[in-house]
Amino acid sequence: MSDVALADLDGALACAETIVAGITAAQWGAPTPCTGLDVRTLVNHLVTGNLLFAALVTGTPPPDRDADHLGDDPVGAFRQAAAALRDAFARPGVLERTYTAPFGTGPGIALVRTRIIEQLGHGWDLARATGQPADFPADVAERALAAARDQLATRPSPSDSAWTPFAPEVPVPDDAPAINRLAGFLGREILLSASYPRRTERGLKL
Repeated sequence: MSDVALADLDGALACAETIVAGITAAQWGAPTPCTGLDVRTLVNHLVTGNLLFAALVTGTPPPDRDADHLGDDPVGAFRQAAAALRDAFARPGVLERTYTAPFGTGPGIALVRTRIIEQLGHGWDLARATGQPADFPADVAERALAAARDQLATRPSPSDSAWTPFAPEVPVPDDAPAINRLAGFLGREILLSASYPRRTERGLKL
C-alpha cells in the first residue's frame, strides 16, 4: 500500500508540474475555479503546502504560509518543492509515524494521500483556468477520490463553518473521468463555464 501511495504521489506531482509548466505569461493573473485565487496564488498555495508537509515530516522549520515562494521562476519553485516533499516521504518509517498536521493527527500515509488530493484537485483547477487538459492517470484519480471520500466524509458545510476549503459536492455522472468526479466531489463545477477559458488551435476561447 505504501509503495502504491508513493507511486501515486509521483504521478500526481509530475502531472501537476506539466500543468504549471504549461501556464503562459499572460495567464498568471487569471481567475481559477478555486474561489478568490488567481493562477499564481493557487500555484503558490500548492508550493507552500508541499514545503509545509516536507517540513512537518522532517522536523524542520515550516515555510511562511503568507509569503510568495514562487519568485521569478514559478515552475522551478514547484519542482523544488515537489522534490523536497517526495524526498521527505521516502525516508524510512515516515509513512508509519504519527504526525499532527493542519487537518488533524494521523499517520504519514494519510499525509501522502492528502498531498495527492491537493495536486489533483488544484491541478484540475489550474488546467481549467488555463485551458489545458487535466491528464491525471485514471487509477491515481480513482484512489484519490476514494481517499477524499474517506477523509472528508464529515466535512463542514459552508453554513456550519466560517471557512471550509471545499464547496458542497457537485453531482457528476458515474461514467465521467475519475479526475472530473474528484473535482465534483471537491465542489467544482464540471461543465465548461464562460468564466474560464479553453484552448483552441488559435489560442484561448471563452
